[in-house]
Amino acid sequence: MIPDGTRTADYDFELPPERIAQHPLARRDASRLMVVDRATETIAHRTFADVAELFDPRDVLVVNRTRVLRARLLGARASGAPAEILLLKPLGDGRYEAMVSPGGKLKPGRRVDIAPGFAAEILEVTERRTRIVQLESELAVDDAIDRFGHIPLPPYINRADRPEDAERYQTVFAREAGSVAAPTAGLHFTPELLARIEARGVARADVLLHVGAGTFKPVEVDDPERHVMHEEWYSVTNAAARTINERRAAGGRVWAVGTTSVRTLESAADESGLVHAGERETRIFIRPPYRFRAVDHLVTNFHLPRSTLIMLVAAFAGYELTMRAYRLAIESGYRFYSYGDAMLIL
Repeated sequence: MIPDGTRTADYDFELPPERIAQHPLARRDASRLMVVDRATETIAHRTFADVAELFDPRDVLVVNRTRVLRARLLGARASGAPAEILLLKPLGDGRYEAMVSPGGKLKPGRRVDIAPGFAAEILEVTERRTRIVQLESELAVDDAIDRFGHIPLPPYINRADRPEDAERYQTVFAREAGSVAAPTAGLHFTPELLARIEARGVARADVLLHVGAGTFKPVEVDDPERHVMHEEWYSVTNAAARTINERRAAGGRVWAVGTTSVRTLESAADESGLVHAGERETRIFIRPPYRFRAVDHLVTNFHLPRSTLIMLVAAFAGYELTMRAYRLAIESGYRFYSYGDAMLIL
C-alpha cells in the first residue's frame, strides 16, 4: 500500500477563486496566522502581529534577504507584435537565462525592443526550453532593468503590477537582488514587529537564496520522485552559521521564515544538524518522508495544489495535519498564496 502524501494527486484540493489574494493588506502584519502545533495536532487562529509572543529569548529567526528583480520585460518584436521576457538568472556580461513569450516566435537571432535604447537578442535555446538572451542598453544593464522592468507578480494574481507592488512584493529585509519571486512568508514582517522580536532577546540570521521560476512549476508527474527541480543559488555567511549553531546548541529553536529559508538551511546542514557556511546551487526537493536537520519551526504561506512547496510543508507538519489545516483554512476564509495569510508550524 502506498502511504498518503507520497503521490502528487495527494496534494490536490479545490480552492475557490475568491480565496486567492489579489492585493496586499493595508498593513503587513495584519494578516491572519494559523498556528499548527505538531506535538498536540491542534490548530489555533491568531493575527500575524501576535507572533512575537511565541518566541523564546534563546531562539533564532532565519530570514532570506533576497530582493526581487524587476525581471518582467515587456516589449515588441520586429513585426510590432508584443513579446515578454522573464529574466531567471544572470550569466554575466548582460546575458541572462530567461523564459519568453511567445516561445514559438522568439528563436535565436530574434530581437525584442523593450524601451528606447534597451533591447534583448535571443542567443540560444536551452535543453529545458528557456532562452539565453543578451541585453543591450545605453544605460548600465542593471539600471535599465530597474527602470523599465516590471515586478514579476505570480500568474495567479490576475492584474498588472502597480507602483505599490514595487514595495509590497519585497520583504522589509530584502537586500540583494536576484529573485523572480518573493520569499512570501517574509512579507508579513514589519520593522516594528522585527524590533519587538529582537527586544525579547531573539537573534536573527540572514541567509540568501535567489528564488527561481521553478517555484511556480507544478509537479506534473504522478510520482514526485521523478520531478526535476530547478537549481537555486544560496549563500550562508560565517556569521549566520555561527549564530544559528550557537543558539541551537544553547537550547534555542530555529525559526525558518519561508520555504526558501528551509531549503537553504537543509542544503547547508550536515547530518547532525550543524549549519555550514558557504555558497552553491541546490536542487533540494523536500517531501514526505524527510528528516529535518536544521529547522524547528516554520513560518509559511498557503501554497498551490500539487506544488513542491505544499509537499515541503507536509514533510514538516505531517501529511494528514497539513491537509486538515488547508481544509480548515479554506472553510475559515483564509487568503491564499503570495499576498495571502500565513501559517506557523510549531
